Amino acid sequence: MKRLKSALVGLLFLTALVGCSTQDSVSSSTNPTEPSNAKEINYPTKPIKLIVSYAAGGGTDTGARMLTSYLEKELGVPVVVENKPGGSGWIGWGELSKAKTDGYTIGYVNAPAIFAGYIKPDSNRKENLDSFEFIINHVVDVGVIAVRSDDNRFSTINDLIEYAKTNELTTSASGVGTENHLAALQLNKKMGTKLTSVQFGGTAEALTGVMGGHVDVLMAKVGEVMQAEKEGKLKILAVAKGERVAQFPDVPTIKEAVGADVEFYSLRGIAGPKGLDPQIVEKLQTAFENAMKNPEHVQKMSDLGLAIDGTKGEEYLQVLKHEEAIMLDFKDELGW
Repeated sequence: MKRLKSALVGLLFLTALVGCSTQDSVSSSTNPTEPSNAKEINYPTKPIKLIVSYAAGGGTDTGARMLTSYLEKELGVPVVVENKPGGSGWIGWGELSKAKTDGYTIGYVNAPAIFAGYIKPDSNRKENLDSFEFIINHVVDVGVIAVRSDDNRFSTINDLIEYAKTNELTTSASGVGTENHLAALQLNKKMGTKLTSVQFGGTAEALTGVMGGHVDVLMAKVGEVMQAEKEGKLKILAVAKGERVAQFPDVPTIKEAVGADVEFYSLRGIAGPKGLDPQIVEKLQTAFENAMKNPEHVQKMSDLGLAIDGTKGEEYLQVLKHEEAIMLDFKDELGW
């Protein structure tokens, strides 16, 4: 009888031990700290829509369509560009912010243009940078400061800045709160210049204004002035970025020439709606990076005067926040 009781006790002990071991094994294999989507997702399996918030044929649209042929090879599915112009870009950006978070609707986000759409008090828009998942920046469209080639007042950017400290000069801008408008305000604040922005509907109009002597200074982008400079119509005085550009290697940056930390450029990057699965974001980042590095794509973008970037994720978001902060600093001057 005693032997039977001993046997039963031993059996119970072994059962309990096995049970604990099994429970530990299950617990370790289903760690609650692991994301529920730890299993690799099957993406993409169908065409991806790429929203461009401007009309077909514009700079953003042209760059997007140049990239998609290489991007499709990386992703293995069609990438369809859909133009959604209107509302200063917010027809497209509004749709993008409300899209499903399945990775099949992504789009170009243009900065600083996107900031004005929610910083202006009368916009009444709830969306902002927090409404998007920022994937990767495609292009940096670098700004330049130029004058008519026969304008004998200015041979260098230093000449222009010194002159503008005691004389009023007009500069071109492509809208209130745009990058070239903000650059003029920054120069006034940091260098004591007297620059007054004249608003134009686009660079073609602004160039006509400068060539006709109606505006003193052209503030535009590298790609927008390459042809006019080549034809001898413009003098490029400064590049408005941290480094010189390949298209004008002999032209100094603003900071290099006059010591003012003033830059203007536009960013054209890719985003999705807030809440994209991290695995989808990672797959898109890898595909975009590879497509952007394609030698043919690099050459085509260089011919347009556009610099390929590649800043991604959180770093990309921080760049946008820095640019957003500049616009917020000038709300009073913008009348906002």
